Amino acid sequence: MSRDAILSRIRRSLGVAATDIDRRATVSDRLMRPPRGLIPKRGQLPPAERTRLFAMMAERVNCTVARVADAEAIPEAVADYLRGRNLPAALRRGADPRLAALPWDGQPQLAISVGPSDGQDMVGLSHAFAGVAETGTLVLVSGEDNPTTLNFLPEYHIVVVRAEEIEGDTETVWDRLRRVYGKGVMPRTVNMVTGPSRSGDIEQTILLGAHGPRSLHILVVGAQD
Repeated sequence: MSRDAILSRIRRSLGVAATDIDRRATVSDRLMRPPRGLIPKRGQLPPAERTRLFAMMAERVNCTVARVADAEAIPEAVADYLRGRNLPAALRRGADPRLAALPWDGQPQLAISVGPSDGQDMVGLSHAFAGVAETGTLVLVSGEDNPTTLNFLPEYHIVVVRAEEIEGDTETVWDRLRRVYGKGVMPRTVNMVTGPSRSGDIEQTILLGAHGPRSLHILVVGAQD
């Protein structure tokens, strides 16, 4: 069945015509001015408390969280994480200029590859667009800077998020996405990641790493308080 035939059947079932001007105007208005949902109070906190809530909620869903005073400390924190997990001193990241500008030369033992993952990388490093305090969720946008493959293919995923970019709620993150990217140029994919991959399909037993990374480590930058 063709697309036009399917849409015609839907219109007939709704009792509307394709030339309904009022309905077209309603749809156009909604696209231009997307409504905001109800905002839970849990995340509506001062910045320092919001950051603490984000870390607490992330840890509840099996993330590990470390705080660093500034971006310069990220390479050392990454190296410490790899040593602590007895992982190879190697990782893959995207072309994000914020990650590229870090003092990686201070960790000469680290082998860093750049680009999308082909599934052979043990560790991926990404920079989040934002965090959501009420759920401990990371918001990651697709593109060369932070390829989506890094979110799902490596066994271990390290994500950097700046404390000032941790919002109280999802709606505020979407508001910022629209401001930063604008209509018609939004990222192809926005991934909202809450904890490492998991499944309870087999005997209702939670298994980490079922469909993606088995470990999610978050580095919160500028969160010292």
